[in-house]
Amino acid sequence: MLGVMSSPAFSATPSAAGASVPAWAVPRGAIADPAEAAFIAGAALNSLDQLVRAAPPWAGAWRQRLALQCAAAAASLVGRTEGEGALRDAWLLRADGDPGPAGNLLAAWRRLAERDPQINTDALRSAVRLLGLAWSNDLAALPERLDNLTRSMRPAPLLAAAAAAEVQRIRPDAHLLGWWLADQVLARRMHWAVAVPLFVKHARGPAFRSAGDRSRIRPGEDGFERAVCVALALAAAEACRLADEIAPRAARLTAVAPKLRAKGAGEVIQLLFDEDAVAGTLQTKSLTRWGSRRLFERLTNLDAVRELSGRATFRLYGL
Repeated sequence: MLGVMSSPAFSATPSAAGASVPAWAVPRGAIADPAEAAFIAGAALNSLDQLVRAAPPWAGAWRQRLALQCAAAAASLVGRTEGEGALRDAWLLRADGDPGPAGNLLAAWRRLAERDPQINTDALRSAVRLLGLAWSNDLAALPERLDNLTRSMRPAPLLAAAAAAEVQRIRPDAHLLGWWLADQVLARRMHWAVAVPLFVKHARGPAFRSAGDRSRIRPGEDGFERAVCVALALAAAEACRLADEIAPRAARLTAVAPKLRAKGAGEVIQLLFDEDAVAGTLQTKSLTRWGSRRLFERLTNLDAVRELSGRATFRLYGL
């Protein structure tokens, strides 16, 4: 019997996403009323919370796909041209372990998506480096300030807004760090074991446009808390939709697992559940490069994975 068939992780159909943001809670236009913005943010966050707590076995792939999307948005915010495909290549095809500046942006959001959301000075220093920022002593006080913030009884979206505003106050050049910490603070307030990358995708979106002259609302300015609530509702809806896309693919992958005869197939399936993408040239102790190629061809023919690069060589596969 193949290990992939007997492993408890693959013995049952992965949970369907089962959570979606109600249509009435997805912003369809400008929302000027702070109370309405807070209300839809609460509804959307409740749906997202149900998904997070369901902890489907493919949650790792879901979070890492969101991390990729956020890293692409972050790259655009700092004037870089790398999109999701280029960032995925920078990370998965790095030759010497260094993914380069763009790949480091992805590394920052990947780290957010796979670790405890507690922030200490070492974790903050590491994030600052990956985000391409210079460390300064005024950042050293942030972990304690964020601890105090998350111990307050303020609603989670407003805590996230406060985190971004605090970074803007002490280091206006570190706006990426502000969005990164907003995700962390939201996760801590929600008591999630791992954060969900959300906010930076909407930093340039309509949520942060003022109702009057359509200028951008920056962290700490009037209307910023309302804008964060609207952005959270949009981001939660997108995250739930992404889960709805991944869930049936994961179910298909689980269904075909018993048909796989390749040694090491279980390890590959676990990677597909945990990661945004897996290189088609993957080599492990039990799987050769040639074996990986044949396995991914088999999974593709079974419609259990997608080829994500669109290339004939250096292919990448994922849910």
